[in-house]
Amino acid sequence: MSIQAYRNFSQIITLVPAWKKDGRNLTPDDMGVIENASIVFSDREIIWVGKDCDMPEEYASLKGTQCQGKTLLPELVDSHTHLVFGGDRAHEYTMRLNGADYEAIGNAGGGILNTMNGTNAMSRDQLFNLGVERIERLHSYGVGTIEVKSGYGLNFEKEYEIAHVINDLKKHFKNKIQIINTYMAAHAIPKEFSSSMEYMTSMVIPLMRKLHAEGVIDVVDIFHEQGYFDAEDTALLLKTAKELGLGSKTHADEFYDNKGAILATKYGALSTDHLLRTTDDGILALSNSRTVATLLPGTGFFLGKEQANARALLDAGVKVAIGSDYNPGSCHCDNLLLIASLAAPQYKMNITELWCAITINAAHALGLKKQGAIMQGLVPRFSVFNVDRVDLITYNWGRNFATNL
Repeated sequence: MSIQAYRNFSQIITLVPAWKKDGRNLTPDDMGVIENASIVFSDREIIWVGKDCDMPEEYASLKGTQCQGKTLLPELVDSHTHLVFGGDRAHEYTMRLNGADYEAIGNAGGGILNTMNGTNAMSRDQLFNLGVERIERLHSYGVGTIEVKSGYGLNFEKEYEIAHVINDLKKHFKNKIQIINTYMAAHAIPKEFSSSMEYMTSMVIPLMRKLHAEGVIDVVDIFHEQGYFDAEDTALLLKTAKELGLGSKTHADEFYDNKGAILATKYGALSTDHLLRTTDDGILALSNSRTVATLLPGTGFFLGKEQANARALLDAGVKVAIGSDYNPGSCHCDNLLLIASLAAPQYKMNITELWCAITINAAHALGLKKQGAIMQGLVPRFSVFNVDRVDLITYNWGRNFATNL
């Protein structure tokens, strides 16, 4: 077993107090800041962390990598992206700025079905190469775990191909970037199907079973929303996922309060995402569950929509994460840290809530229970920044301080 050390960070932000609270009801004092700090770890786990002057004798002889002037944090996790797609929807963004609403854009051939056409026009190699480029850019911001959804093929052959593209990306970045493969064929309903349930039973569920049998997918997701997939569709997907031993997520309560958060908790979903319209009963259900509420503020910024009631969720003791929702139509921004830094003042988040939302709780939203804090026994997944104190990272909106050691 190879043991190595990173020594003399200006700060290590452990988030251990936040970890002990399960990412809930956090105060500014829950950051777990250690000054002039070092860390010892193997390939599998963190062995020791603390002030460099307190390093145990058995490790003191390790020269290690010198990290003066740098800050170490738990690895940043983007738990919600749609980054495998073809084409763009720049014209739709311009239409929106010029006053067009969602319906007008759809009538002009825009929306998810527009991206479906662009994606289906691309080869497997083209989609893979674009995925590599996009993942490398996300990683350059300090993000080391990235969830990637399918959902822009919307037919059996292309959704099967996209799931395998994501699997290829996972293999390509092995030992560097951790990729979670989320199956989301239930993203929109192709026009050739007469109903959402017909699409679910004839395409979504059979393909999910096939991909699961091949060991390709990690998690499943569905767009639970009026005009897309209803509670019956969602329950079918979540129930089947549970039977197969797959983790599940939902897009819920984005346009209307469909009681999607409640349904997600009923089936033990890892997370339920968006939640712009979730009301008190949904918040209560989340507060009494392990399901993470993943907020996507970039979507509100991009579409000019209101934001989720983050403060109500946080005050109720809900586990709250933030994801980028990087996609071609409703949030064409891939910088998780920028989005979270912009959102925190609107959400009225304290600094620990902000960092926990893109580390501990984001990891838990993907079922990753051994990362998110820097403490003995957890896996050694870190993000390193070229600043001598953590405050500078979120203070300097849009500046990239992430670095490699």
